[in-house]
Amino acid sequence: MRSVSRHPYHPRILEQARQTLARSSTDVSAMSPTACDPISVEPQVVPDVAVAPPQSQPLTSQPPSSEPVPTEPTPVLITPASPWPRPYYLEHGLRRVAPYHYTYNTWCKERWRGRSLIDVFGSEFRDRPVEYYRAAMETGQVAVNGKTVGPDHVLKNGDLVSHTTHRHEPPVTSDPIRAIYEDEDMIIVDKPSGVPVHPAGRYNFNSVVEIMKAERGPAFLPYPCNRLDRLTSGIMFIAKHAQAADKLGIQIKQRTVRKEYIARVVGKFPEGEIVCDQPILQISPKLGLNRVRANGKAARTVFKCLAFYPPRDGPATNSADDAGAADLGRPWKEHAGYSIVRCMPVTGRTHQIRVHLQFLGHPIQNDPIYANQRVWGIDLGSNDADASQNTDEDIISRLSRMGKDQVADAVAYHDEMVGEYYKQKAEKMSGEVCPLCSTPLYTDPGEQELCLYLHSLRYEDAGGTWSYVSQLPSWALPPDGMEGPTKVGGMADLVGAVRDSNPEIP
Repeated sequence: MRSVSRHPYHPRILEQARQTLARSSTDVSAMSPTACDPISVEPQVVPDVAVAPPQSQPLTSQPPSSEPVPTEPTPVLITPASPWPRPYYLEHGLRRVAPYHYTYNTWCKERWRGRSLIDVFGSEFRDRPVEYYRAAMETGQVAVNGKTVGPDHVLKNGDLVSHTTHRHEPPVTSDPIRAIYEDEDMIIVDKPSGVPVHPAGRYNFNSVVEIMKAERGPAFLPYPCNRLDRLTSGIMFIAKHAQAADKLGIQIKQRTVRKEYIARVVGKFPEGEIVCDQPILQISPKLGLNRVRANGKAARTVFKCLAFYPPRDGPATNSADDAGAADLGRPWKEHAGYSIVRCMPVTGRTHQIRVHLQFLGHPIQNDPIYANQRVWGIDLGSNDADASQNTDEDIISRLSRMGKDQVADAVAYHDEMVGEYYKQKAEKMSGEVCPLCSTPLYTDPGEQELCLYLHSLRYEDAGGTWSYVSQLPSWALPPDGMEGPTKVGGMADLVGAVRDSNPEIP
């Protein structure tokens, strides 16, 4: 068995944490069976000061050789409730969160039953290497039912899995979550790009619901009613109570709500209303990866080109405007310039607009997944419904290798089309580690990683009772020196393109 002394949370540090927390009247004893009641399954955090090692005992990867290896299981560290106010601070146009300790609790999922703890963590979580999870299981940072059980423990129904970690949240844009409309039931906001709606993955406090809680007070409980990807900006409905959320949810399910997005895509998009009704299949739940496949779920999107902006004359610059402009002897030669495209999803599949635009040969210009040449090849997955050009296994394997020590911005993978400027600014491993927990640290994300050229522009009731439209984002406006539309008209043309085949659309 791996020596526990190799892990940064040595028992001595855990003992210091327990003593410090005990002085603050917090119960840090190992969880008892009664602590596994469902009402206690909540994320919990504690500021760094509660477990920071004293200056006289710097944290090292190897403790003194005289330190004995404990033979008894290491006590489990249980952190106290969430700090208030949230540890935000603004710097260089980014909203940052000071690192903090956090305990995440989850019940054993059905697919985990009968599998070892290390197998589940190694196959379903990408945030840390397997060696980290193994050491965390040996030291009690990963526990089951409040007990240190080790990596070979076999999970069963009813098990409560806990993971205490030192969290380093990525920064997000400091742009405000702007309210478009508000009454006693609902807030309609314009979500900034790059901010996730819910806490997920590396993001917790840097999420729409947590930022709004921090701004409106701990008693505020937001109910997001529509889903937007982290990189997508635009209109969101935030209900103030469950009844309002349910009412809007019923309208959306009954398809009495129309929605329109705006996208900036590679190349010159065809004129007129273009209907894409290709089915979509999720080929990797772990990676959240979807593609057009004949055996997927039915999906339909209506597109209409709003404007086309040809490439500028002269040498290429470090601007996203030139991402498709260079003649490099590749198929991208036909995709010079970019188009602003209106998008009306008739169905609501995950990544539907992004996947359909990719299939049509005009992916969103800075899409970190579906415009990634290293993953999809030079044709970027267009017209490949039978996976004859790239198998699902090939795509999953290539995408799995992204990140970590590689540049995390997919646009930067188009090496010949994007300057070194973007590659240098993209988020990647910095080579530094946290002095407290030895977690490898990322550099700050570049602007291109905080924005996807996809914006939720409009939501309206088909009966005309209400309509909310946001302004066009800056990337959809005419570039300097060119003329083009700055507003979008009504949805009649988009709706008319599919009314015969989709009579349920009012």
